[in-house]
Amino acid sequence: MEKYHDETLSIQERAEALTDAMTTEEQASQLRYDAPAVERLGIPAYNWWNEGLHGLARSGISTMFPQAIGLAAMFEPDLTEKAGHITGVEARAKYNVYTRLGDRDIYKGLTIWAPNINIFRDPRWGRGHETYGEDPFLTSENGKAYVRGLQGNGRHLMAAACAKHLAVHSGPEALRHSFNAEATPKDMEETYLPAFEALVKEAKAEGVMGAYNRVNGEPACANTFLMKKLKEWGFDGYFVSDCWAIQDFHANHHVTATAPESAAMALKAGCDVNCGCTYMNLLTALDEGLITKDDIRNACVHLMRTRIRLGMFDSSTEYDDIPYSVVSCGEHKKVSLECAEKSVVMLKNNGILPLDEKKLKTIAVIGPNADSRAALEGNYNGRADRYVTFLDGIRERFGGRVIFAEGCHLYKDKVSVLAQPGDRYAEAVAAAECADAVVLCVGLDATIEGEEGDTGNEFSSGDKNDLRLPPPQRILTEKILALGKPTVMVVAAGSSINTESEPDALLHAWYPGSEGGTALAEILFGDVSPSGKLPVTFYESAGKLPEFTDYSMKNRTYRYAGDNVLFPFGYGLTYGDVRVTGMEYKDGSAVITAENAGSRDTEDVIQLYIKDNSEFAVPNESLCGFARVKLAAGGKVTVTIPVPERAFTSVNEQGERAKFGTRFTLYAGTHRPDALSVKLSGTECVRIGI
Repeated sequence: MEKYHDETLSIQERAEALTDAMTTEEQASQLRYDAPAVERLGIPAYNWWNEGLHGLARSGISTMFPQAIGLAAMFEPDLTEKAGHITGVEARAKYNVYTRLGDRDIYKGLTIWAPNINIFRDPRWGRGHETYGEDPFLTSENGKAYVRGLQGNGRHLMAAACAKHLAVHSGPEALRHSFNAEATPKDMEETYLPAFEALVKEAKAEGVMGAYNRVNGEPACANTFLMKKLKEWGFDGYFVSDCWAIQDFHANHHVTATAPESAAMALKAGCDVNCGCTYMNLLTALDEGLITKDDIRNACVHLMRTRIRLGMFDSSTEYDDIPYSVVSCGEHKKVSLECAEKSVVMLKNNGILPLDEKKLKTIAVIGPNADSRAALEGNYNGRADRYVTFLDGIRERFGGRVIFAEGCHLYKDKVSVLAQPGDRYAEAVAAAECADAVVLCVGLDATIEGEEGDTGNEFSSGDKNDLRLPPPQRILTEKILALGKPTVMVVAAGSSINTESEPDALLHAWYPGSEGGTALAEILFGDVSPSGKLPVTFYESAGKLPEFTDYSMKNRTYRYAGDNVLFPFGYGLTYGDVRVTGMEYKDGSAVITAENAGSRDTEDVIQLYIKDNSEFAVPNESLCGFARVKLAAGGKVTVTIPVPERAFTSVNEQGERAKFGTRFTLYAGTHRPDALSVKLSGTECVRIGI
């Protein structure tokens, strides 16, 4: 038996033995994302590139969960972990059958390039909906959960998660291939790095992906500071470049002159595998003396180590018997529906919701996102075997008549090419006039907010220009609301939207996955209480924000913003009336009592925030714990929320984290303790000093 097949040896020993059995040329070939077979050693071809941000992506049918920003809105990492677990199970199921059939193509492997744990610092960023929001703690908790779910807890990794994109990466998309993001040591330690540290140290993420941009002058995929951080955190997985990012070194960043120089810079810095084609130049770089054989060997050992951890060279793994039939099965779809139900955020309600079916004979469902599959999907998505659009869900749930009108194009001024602008407004008005109530489904999809190059976005290479609805939808909204009909506005979008309107109720549904229409209907008619919370601040205007290219945290996100807030981070209404009535701190935890003074059963999220008196503390309070609770009408619950030691630290200007404060205030409520949250929710937070 060759040593690399000897399962009694350590994984490191096996990886080194397997690598040393290869020639240098063969080792170099394995550093490509589309690694070829080394047939003489029994190493099959392997494509490292697979996606699974909110369900297995780009590989045909899979269970589709709400986009990552929607998972964050649940404030329930245990459920995020279930979504990650199902994604890993379906990846294994497909890998098993694809391997048997000899299909080793892209999007067929077990190295899943998710989650995206960048901080959603600017609401214009098109890829923000791929993240878990703007808060490092919430991002860390959801990111760790998703990694645990994907990787499992068996002898082998079920799938290999990848924390991306290290680091300081959140737009603008149009500039990302040449942009230099400048961040102070304080902002790095306080905001941009905590989630990566948590996923590496606590969740043991097997992979880390670099970003396209430079960070303080050096390319992120060959950044001395960032690579040093990985070593400090004890990272022992594999590092992958973002796709074609190493080519940017010479083509756009101009930190090197040639492709061999770029390949050498990345490899020597610690980039093990190149998503792209620049590592085709590794042997040239070797001939030119830019790298050594040991540089190639070390990277190859890292990659073989990951493949061994996945069981690719073992006689069997505990996942070999996962059948293809689990893909998009009923049990998995139930979890997707639960995620959708808990992710919807109710921002306004004057009492119209839940809708009273006894008083409604006809409902008009209007808008470009009413019957849109794209509004359910987000991006980095698979394909569901069944979609329940908002229109479908309402039709299935409502016993009366449903009238549908598209109303307008998502962003163009007309739907029919030969028509005049505004060709669907009259139909929408006619439908609304016939109805007892209107559900107006507006918003965006991935053609408006998304990744540069991956979308047909005609506005800003994936980013948004402002925070308003596209012009045709603003006109549609004005026309429908002018009728005075009871109107519920449903926004499908992955980011902060200011609808500039006053509907009777406003629901933010994100991109809720394939079961989104069912979840919406359940909420509209009171089968389920809305209980999601905003994982990002909703701002009034993009014009009042700092420059998009400014990576300073000043006046960005709830921890630093002083004005321009439309709806605060952590805000979201329910059909209940949950109030925190007491809190005490003991044994490192906050023990919190909450009561539902309302007449309806509900779920809600108890949130814990901390503020200290250190000169280095962030301007506002910081989230340091949360717990989702179920409360019957008139019910009471006591919940214990651990307060991490890290919550008592702050960061000085040199980027040093320590316990600088001497007095701390803990706040507990169903929202932040800021004045706007109190005003919008009608409930106060409880506070205690420590």
